[in-house]
Amino acid sequence: MVSDFFYPNAGGVESHLYHISQRLIQRGHKVVIITHAYGGRSGIRCLTNGLKVYHVPMQVVFQNASPPTVYGFFPVFRAIVLRERISIVHGHQAFSSMCHEAIIHARTMGLKTCFTDHSLFGFSDPSSIVMNKFLKFTLSDIDHVICVSHTSKENTVLRAALTPQNVSVIPNAVIASSFKPDPSMQDPNVTTIVVISRQTYRKGMDLLVAVIPRICRKYSKVRFVIGGDGPKRIDLEQMREKHLLHDRVEFLGSIKAHQVRNTLVRGQIFLNTSLTEAFCIGIVEAACAGLLVVSTKVGGVPEVLPRHMIIFSKPEEDDLVQALDRSIEMIQRKEVQPAKFNDELKEMYSWVNVAERTEKVYDAISQTRDPPLIERLRSYYGCGVFVGKLFCIMIALDYLFWVYLEWVLPRDEIEPAPKFPYKKFKKMCQRADKEDELEPNADLL
Repeated sequence: MVSDFFYPNAGGVESHLYHISQRLIQRGHKVVIITHAYGGRSGIRCLTNGLKVYHVPMQVVFQNASPPTVYGFFPVFRAIVLRERISIVHGHQAFSSMCHEAIIHARTMGLKTCFTDHSLFGFSDPSSIVMNKFLKFTLSDIDHVICVSHTSKENTVLRAALTPQNVSVIPNAVIASSFKPDPSMQDPNVTTIVVISRQTYRKGMDLLVAVIPRICRKYSKVRFVIGGDGPKRIDLEQMREKHLLHDRVEFLGSIKAHQVRNTLVRGQIFLNTSLTEAFCIGIVEAACAGLLVVSTKVGGVPEVLPRHMIIFSKPEEDDLVQALDRSIEMIQRKEVQPAKFNDELKEMYSWVNVAERTEKVYDAISQTRDPPLIERLRSYYGCGVFVGKLFCIMIALDYLFWVYLEWVLPRDEIEPAPKFPYKKFKKMCQRADKEDELEPNADLL
């Protein structure tokens, strides 16, 4: 698994990477995650069940993403792949340059590749045009693509000019037991609206800045709890200063993954103001925690929750205020019972099911043949009149660089990493659990 986005950073991609890796390990696969260094977290880290994470020391430039190095990442990537005996490289998130480079280098090395797209993009603004062309370059030679919603699939197929049969839809999931509702954490005298999101333009923070003062003027017993950080944080703070809402709007800053549930259960309503979303795992976690969800009706959001759990709004200020009015009235009149949402959602979203479907994709691409270099160059040449030739030159240089690395540092000289004894570790954990259960009885005897 390769992506710029992983823990300790919090987000949907980070959560997806961790949980899908854990389930694949439980199904007997060896999983390694490659990401960039986060602060002092550099080198190799081992997580639960022997999940190994390589934090490659790379510079971060924008929103926790590393800059494209073209060939600079190749020597480190090759060493990790050979050391861990990797057979499939799975990249995540179109914003991640590490993901794109890993897929290109893996195809040069003859490995099977897969890509999961977690975001939606437009077609008109300059940044989307550049990203779409880069995505088409990466996905021109790939075994399979996974999208988290049907809307995301349509978007990715159009952006990268893919064959729809080569794209699967596998949604995100949630561990419902980790987001159990706790009504005792709520203030019965106040309606609390929780917002947990990256504070960026794409997440609709400008809408949030406009909506909060209007709701606070209209309802004296409504407060906001806002978690997350980003470039739009200063706009939110200025809004609180301007309207003197220090006692009504609470900023938590960046929160870690294990703190999300405790933050959610403080509220009765969860607000999502995103301008574009492929899936939005945050609204599923909020509903599991017993909150009524209010969300903008964008992207793949309408595919995620049943209609009785969510109130939709257009990505407009007035419509969002009206949606919040309905949700506040429903909570005050007790027309809904969000605490029961958890039982419904644990049957709908399961990481075990996601792992099984992802495993079928891996099995399918493992049976495909490896195309020769001339076929790869032909697929890249079709990317455009000018960029097609540029892409072919880049791939040819990548191939020559790989040959050079094979000569300078032969794969026979790279020592294989020891495999984590997962079955033995699992038996030891089960034995420890049994001993813990017997200890209270022994005290009684």
